[in-house]
Amino acid sequence: MMHEQISSFDFKPKLLLHCCCAPCSSAVIEKLKDYFNITYLFFNPNIYPEDEYILRREQFEKLGVKVVDLGYDHNEFLELIKGRENELEGGARCNICIAMRMDRAFKYAKDNNFDIVTTTLSISPHKNAEFINITGESLEKKYHIQFLHADFKKENGFLRSTEIAKQVQMYRQNYCGCEFSAKQNN
Repeated sequence: MMHEQISSFDFKPKLLLHCCCAPCSSAVIEKLKDYFNITYLFFNPNIYPEDEYILRREQFEKLGVKVVDLGYDHNEFLELIKGRENELEGGARCNICIAMRMDRAFKYAKDNNFDIVTTTLSISPHKNAEFINITGESLEKKYHIQFLHADFKKENGFLRSTEIAKQVQMYRQNYCGCEFSAKQNN
């Protein structure tokens, strides 16, 4: 569906790309840069601790891109997922987190006159692209901004992101972001 959406434009649309981290974003940027005027949004209050958040944000410099950072408020994430701390990665806690970050991206896009929105989250083999796309469709209706459907892990997207991260000597984290996924992966 993504290719049909991209080819439907007769101009280079203004895309807001929600970025979870620079390594995952690298292959997505490579895939989309020729088709869109991209603004990179970094909104990830799930990341813990704050030093990790800063380190991940700084890695975008190795890709030569600047990100719009909506700030770090980890308590916002903790309040939202309260009672779901012990769930496994990929469950309801993750879906709540993904939906929250995508909603904020759409709000930013609406407030700043973007044509289309997408997220790099579907590049992860640990993230459910179907859930991400259904969430995007819902937010498209709520905010009246087009959502770019994607499963960026397809066509070796995740593999390509690891190759790029190695090439530019980028820090690549070993957990999704929150303390609960870090605990599960250790």
